[in-house]
Amino acid sequence: MPETAPGLIIRRQEPARLERAHGLDLGMLHPWGDLTTPFHGAWCVLRPGDVTEVHQHTERELFICMAGRAEVRSADGSHPIAAGDLVLLPVDSDHSVANPHDEDFAYYAIWWEV
Repeated sequence: MPETAPGLIIRRQEPARLERAHGLDLGMLHPWGDLTTPFHGAWCVLRPGDVTEVHQHTERELFICMAGRAEVRSADGSHPIAAGDLVLLPVDSDHSVANPHDEDFAYYAIWWEV
């Protein structure tokens, strides 16, 4: 349940609320309730050995890497990513994320129409 104060909403991401989809565990964060935003967002967790489905979309997508390490895979190869990194993906490009490591990889994915 979100915590509120005048003009402030805090929504806690609870691991138990994550759902398995597209090869990872995720929780949709935006949109939520009647809050309107110009983007969508999801908290994403890749467990050790997880690989997301290869996909592409017409939206621009940004990953904010929060914990652990992984690889983002695209047409030009596999690229290591880690906590603290930002990844901006091109529109209409095949991509996936893989976690070949022995720890969870957590990131926040944000996407919006271009």
